Amino acid sequence: MLNLSLKELQKDMRIAYVGGGTGVLVSSIVWFVSGIVAVYSTKEMSLLTFFMGGMLIYPLGMLSTKLFNRTGKHQKNNPLAFLAFESTVILFVGLFTAYSIFQIEKQWFFPIMLMIIGARYLVFQSIYGMKIYWILGILLSLSGILCLISNQPFHIGGIIGGIVEIIFGVLIIKLERKSI
Repeated sequence: MLNLSLKELQKDMRIAYVGGGTGVLVSSIVWFVSGIVAVYSTKEMSLLTFFMGGMLIYPLGMLSTKLFNRTGKHQKNNPLAFLAFESTVILFVGLFTAYSIFQIEKQWFFPIMLMIIGARYLVFQSIYGMKIYWILGILLSLSGILCLISNQPFHIGGIIGGIVEIIFGVLIIKLERKSI
């Protein structure tokens, strides 16, 4: 185990992954494209776009770190990396839950995913030491709740997810680059 303080471990993660901002930006594209696919195609195609695009978030986010001259590699044995992995379990459980509910009520897929991804981002504050992730997580979760209770059309949740994440992805990258 590394003999570093929590703040030093978080700084290591921020430096390696541009504060996670590149992943948020890639994710924003997946949300937005999935929402647009829902407008011009079927809900099933939108869901497939979301799943397939979701599988590309990590590799494209890692590739994007290179644009900022970052390695995409944290220090060996940084325990926050394991926390990042554990938070991925939230994502997979959420995807399974949202897909299961999609079989019953298609309209609820994106709102549930907004809430799940929002909950996952709350953990990112501990990983990166950036309170902006609390705001992002709460905003996505509230967006999902509002989409559900106001019965928004299917595509709206995807588009909202894309808009919110592109704004926060840019902000996270700016904050991270200013802090280092």
